[in-house]
Amino acid sequence: MNDQAPITATTSKTEALARRYGADALPAAGPWNQHLDLLLSHRSVRGYRPDALPAGTLETLVAAAQSAATSSNMQTWSVVAVTDPATKAVMAKVANNQKHIEQCPLFLVWLADLSRNRRLAAAEGAELVTPDYLEGFLVAAIDAALAAQNAVVAAESLGLSTVYIGALRNDPLKVAEVLGLPAGAMGVFGLCVGYATPEAEAEVKPRLAQDAVLFREKYGNPDEPALRAAYDAKLAAFSRQNEMAETTWTGRVINRFGTLAAMNGRDRLAEIVRAMGFPLR
Repeated sequence: MNDQAPITATTSKTEALARRYGADALPAAGPWNQHLDLLLSHRSVRGYRPDALPAGTLETLVAAAQSAATSSNMQTWSVVAVTDPATKAVMAKVANNQKHIEQCPLFLVWLADLSRNRRLAAAEGAELVTPDYLEGFLVAAIDAALAAQNAVVAAESLGLSTVYIGALRNDPLKVAEVLGLPAGAMGVFGLCVGYATPEAEAEVKPRLAQDAVLFREKYGNPDEPALRAAYDAKLAAFSRQNEMAETTWTGRVINRFGTLAAMNGRDRLAEIVRAMGFPLR
C-alpha cells in the first residue's frame, strides 16, 4: 500500500478474494467488512520514500502491537525503533544488503525478550526456571510475531507500507551488539515502515488455494498435487506481470529449503541463540 487511502468496504468481497486467490479459487462467501478489505489488500513493499512519518506514528503502532495477544500476559517481547542511518546501514548489511532497510524512515527490530522478566525476578530475589526451556524462547518469539503483525495492520490502515526482514537472523550477535541487547533478548526479525515509492507498488500476491491449507477434522487433501500445479502457474504469471524473475512456487520452495547455503549462516542458529542467553533445554 502507499500513502493514498487504503482499500475500503466499497471494494466488493469477490474482488478482494479474487486478488488474493484468483477468480478460479474463490473460497465460500462469508461475512465481510472494511477491516477484512484491509487485511486482504496486504502486500510487501521493498522501496520507500524518505518522507518522515507523522508525529506519534511510532507510538500508535506500538499501542496496536501491545494490544495483541500475549501468552499468559507475560509480554515477552520488546521492539527497538531505528532511525539513525548508520545503524540502518549495519542492519542492511546483516540482511544481505537489502536497500529498503536504509530507505525507510523507520526500521523496527522486534525482540524475543526474556531479559525483562529475569530482571524482575532478580529484583524480587526470585528464581525463574521455565524461561531456560525451548518453550520459553518459542513463547517470546510468538509474542513478538503477534505484536508485529498488529503493528503491520495498524500501519497499513494509516496508508503506510511495510516489509518484514527475517534476514536479521543471519547475524543475531551483530544485531545485539549494535542495539546493546542484554542476554535473553534477541532480534528475531525486522520491519520496514514508510511510504512506498511508485515503482515499488505491486499487486496483491496470490496465495495457495484455501483447500491446500484448510483441512476439516483431519489433515490432508488428495488434490494437493493439482492445487500446487495450479498455484505454480498462477505465481509464475504474477512474476511475469510484475517484472520479477519468473519462478514457480515449487521451484522457490526447493531453492529456499534445498541447501544449507540458502540459510545464510542460520544453520548455526540454535548455537547462537544459546550464546545469547536462551538455554533451549
